[in-house]
Amino acid sequence: MDERWLSVEEIAEYLGVSKDTVYAWVSSKRMPGHRVGRFWKFKTAEVDEWVRAGGAAVAGSDRDEGEPADGAPSRRLDR
Repeated sequence: MDERWLSVEEIAEYLGVSKDTVYAWVSSKRMPGHRVGRFWKFKTAEVDEWVRAGGAAVAGSDRDEGEPADGAPSRRLDR
């Protein structure tokens, strides 16, 4: 039997992110989803492949090693 289609709420829970994040990824990061009328539907296999390919990677992942993800300077104290 084929896997069922998941809603925005279900795929957000599956990925551990908010619904707003799912909508943002669909519009800006080309997260694989399909419009069915006014609803978005997702296949976990397609989303898993997208994640493994780096589709959900945090923007700015080319930051300096040791720099916090938020881009703030590290607070290293030299002793």
